[in-house]
Amino acid sequence: QVQLVESGGGLVQAGDSLRLSCTASGLSDYTVAWFRQAPGEDRDFVAALRQRSTNTYYADSVKGRFTISRDNAKNTVYLQMNSLKPDDTAVYYCGVGRPILSALRQASMYYYWGQGTQVTVSS
Repeated sequence: QVQLVESGGGLVQAGDSLRLSCTASGLSDYTVAWFRQAPGEDRDFVAALRQRSTNTYYADSVKGRFTISRDNAKNTVYLQMNSLKPDDTAVYYCGVGRPILSALRQASMYYYWGQGTQVTVSS
């Protein structure tokens, strides 16, 4: 069982930045991904960092604005979000799993999830 604790969400204006954190022991053994879910929508892939690797993957909508990174000493994965837009408004979840590369963007491939953190971007 992996218990994920997320933090860092909030209410910001368009163009601002936020950094989300996802903390749990043993994260380096898993692929860690961030997904987001707006009301009435599916849980959509945002970014992922593969286990025991520095390889990162991003949704096209956030590429160049968001950065996923890992601090193994702190058992934490971060999502740095810059140039935020109102369309980025959602609950953000971190998930861990061991998906194959072709399935990296599928929420069903992740075993454990955090509680979610709300990000609201006003125009």
